[in-house]
Order: sequence, then structure tokens, then C-alpha cells
Amino acid sequence: MMYGSFLRLSGPAALAFLLLPALARAAGSADPGDTAWMLVSSALVLLMLPGLALFYGGMVRAKNVLSTTMHIFAALAILGVQWIVVGYSLAFGGAGPWIGGFDQMFLAGITPESLTGTIPTYVFVMFQGMFAIITPALIAGAVAERMKFSTYCVFILLWGTLVYDPIAHWVWGEGGWLLEAGALDFAGGTVVHFSSGITALVLAIVLGRRKGYPQERMPPHNLPMTLLGAGLLWFGWFGFNAGSALSAGPSAALAFTTTQAAAAAGALSWLAAEWIHSGRPSALGAASGVVAGLVVITPAAGFVTPAWALLMGLTAGPICFAGVLLKHRLGYDDSLDAFGVHGVGGAWGALATGLFATVGASGLIAGNLHQLWLQLLGLLAAGVYAVVVSLGIIYLLKVTLGLRVEPDEERMGLDQAAHSESGYNF
Repeated sequence: MMYGSFLRLSGPAALAFLLLPALARAAGSADPGDTAWMLVSSALVLLMLPGLALFYGGMVRAKNVLSTTMHIFAALAILGVQWIVVGYSLAFGGAGPWIGGFDQMFLAGITPESLTGTIPTYVFVMFQGMFAIITPALIAGAVAERMKFSTYCVFILLWGTLVYDPIAHWVWGEGGWLLEAGALDFAGGTVVHFSSGITALVLAIVLGRRKGYPQERMPPHNLPMTLLGAGLLWFGWFGFNAGSALSAGPSAALAFTTTQAAAAAGALSWLAAEWIHSGRPSALGAASGVVAGLVVITPAAGFVTPAWALLMGLTAGPICFAGVLLKHRLGYDDSLDAFGVHGVGGAWGALATGLFATVGASGLIAGNLHQLWLQLLGLLAAGVYAVVVSLGIIYLLKVTLGLRVEPDEERMGLDQAAHSESGYNF
């Protein structure tokens, strides 16, 4: 009624006013709805970083809560700058098969009018930048309570530049060889979770076990904090997955739905697996199951139906629970289960995408065995590359800066040893 009155009063001028947004988009301007959704999605992914800090911080002993949360906030600062300076250019600034280039360092050549699809390129840069920040931060879960903070800071800078940026280009960048081959990764199963998870395993093994592990019991000091962190991760993951559609449309709606389905199913199946294995479900298990379901659905979020997403979530719990138990069987100290959840979950999610993809792509259930092979190829390539380059970085830092804090500092706790602060003053 308001528009009708406006047209009767103003005639052709009002009609032209109403058509202006459509005319502007036809002339090559950004779509306001897509832009608004991607701005919100970028902020949601950023919120996952404080969520991860709470999630990890609650799982360590009280004397290390600040040092653990500082690992995440350091990544926000270090990778936040690196992405603007060179990271975006390496990942998305060129069209080669292996790496982008240096032409868009400091975002050179990008203006407020530049577009990526239907959104301003600056928005695309910021959205992808949040992925580049959180991926190295995930590795912190494997090294909590014993790695030197200075070495960690240098490690994530080098790893983000030499490992994350090239793999992101392979899978998502123009001309990337895995993208051109047809490998599927909707929101980062291989790029984010598997690459960081396999690196976390390597770093945990080289770094060695915490003093007293596994003989000494090292329970989480604040599980309500961890549950709150899991809730923030769940909330932010809607931006992570649905935002990866890069528009406010049907693909985002599907990814939003499959994300919710898999997260809920992951929590349920982890609790069931833990109940059977240990005789009782735990709060930590509920939080871990949520994250496991989210990790597994990430590469498939826009390619599978909600029914398949439920199945992927239901398998995520026991598979990642078994991945966590590996550290007890094999003797390595993955402090906060970065490999057990992100490495194992990322690998299973990538393979499950090749099995169950039916929307915009076809997996094995649709008769396309080749897709499963491509998913396996992507995992092998990313895994081998991440392990080899990460080992090079680790041994370089070991002989220069050193990897571990001193034994006395570890016993004291890294809050005091590294930051001269305390998480709690009672």
C-alpha cells in the first residue's frame, strides 16, 4: 500500500526510484543482500576465534588458561596482518596451478568498486581472511601447556604463508590444480581442518609429551568455559559454512541446514560412543561431538542433503572419538585433540563428500566413483605437503629459537612463565 500511494503521487519519478537498485546491479554493482550476508558471515567466523579460545582455554589446567587463550588471540593479530600484506595475494591473487602471486600484496589493485561475484572484493578478502586466521590457531590445541610462545608466533606466521596459502589456492584459487581437477571442498575440510590437524599431529610428536603425561592426571579446569566456547563455535560455524556460498541464496540455505543437522547428530553420536566405551556421557564429550559434527560437514555443507548430513554427523562422533583414543594407544600427546577431531574429522568429511554429494555435484552414491578418488587425491596432496613443509619449519625453529619452555617453567605454568599473569586471582 505504501508503494502504491507513492506511485500515485510521484508517477514515473517514483518508478525510476524503485528501479534504481536493479539498474545499479545490472551496471555491475554489488548485490546488497549478498553483501550484507557476507559481512555478517565474516563477523560470525571472527567470533569463532574467541569461541575457540574459550573451548581450548577451559580444557587446560588453570595455570595455563591465559597462555592457551593467547595462542588464539596471537593468531588474530599475526595472521590478520599477514593476510593483508601477502596472504591474500598468495592464495587468491593469481591464476597459476600452485600459488597465486605477489601482485596484490597490501591488496594492491582492489578498490571499493572491485567485485568478486556479487559482493565487493574487500568483503571476500575479509571473509577468506577469517579462514586464514583460524586454521593455524587450531594447531594450538596440540601444543598447549609446553610450547614457547615466541616460537609459536613465528611458527604460525611461517605455516600460514608456506602451507595454508598454497593449499587454499590449490582448492579455491583461480586456476588451482585441485579446483581444476574437480575436487570438492565447500568450506574447508581439506584446506582448514585436515591441513591443520595433520600438522598438529606432527608438531605434537616432535615437541614431545607434557611433563608427567600420561601418568599424571591432567583434567580440564573449567568445563563450563569449554561448553560456552563450543556454543560460540556452533553459532559462528553458520557463517563459516553457509557463508561459503558467497551469496544469500539457496546454497547458503542448504549449508545452514546441513550444518545444524550434522552438529546435533555429532553431539548425539559422540555421547553414545562415550557412554558405551566409558559407562557414562560427559560434558566434554558433548562439546567435542558438536565440533566433530561441524568439522565433518564442512567440506560437504553445500553438496549434500540434510538426510546425508545427519548420517555424516552420526558417523562423526564415533570416528572422531576413536581418533582421540589413538593418542592413548600410540603414546603421543595431542593435548586438546586437534588431530583427533580436526585431522581425523577433516579427512572423513572430505571422503564422505565424495560418497554422499548429490547437490550440484555427484558422489559415489550417484554413481561417480571418480569423485571419491579426487577427494582422496586432495587429502594425500594436502597431507604430504603440510607434513613436509611443517617439518622443515619445525626443525628450523628448533635449532634457532627452541620449541619447548624450560621444565621449571612448565611446572610453574605458562601463564606466569610466558606472560607474568594469572588467569584467576582468588
